[in-house]
Amino acid sequence: MSLARIVFMQKKLREKFGPEGYVAGLYVEAGYSVKVGFETSEGRVSIRAEKEGTIYAIDVLTESKVYGPEVVEAIAKKAKSINAKPVLVLYGSGPKLSKEAMEKAKELGVKVRRVRPE
Repeated sequence: MSLARIVFMQKKLREKFGPEGYVAGLYVEAGYSVKVGFETSEGRVSIRAEKEGTIYAIDVLTESKVYGPEVVEAIAKKAKSINAKPVLVLYGSGPKLSKEAMEKAKELGVKVRRVRPE
């Protein structure tokens, strides 16, 4: 995919989906094909990204608060239902994970990433 096409897709995703679209655009830039608002048997996943047979189930947290271990368990269940690797994205500087949630993420193999918008 050409750079112009990638930038165009990123802009369209940002305009249509907001913070979820911004994160999806980063995955598009990295060469993934993405679906925003993907439904699984366990519930909605913010983004499903796939590249070369590797699938990621990504949940984007935007609300400024401290999240507990239940959020980590939820994304792990959703990812398992579609045979994907779970990723939890903290968008901006507001959302935070509690210590229990970080320990649970390590235990369940959930990657935690922070994305700050430009």
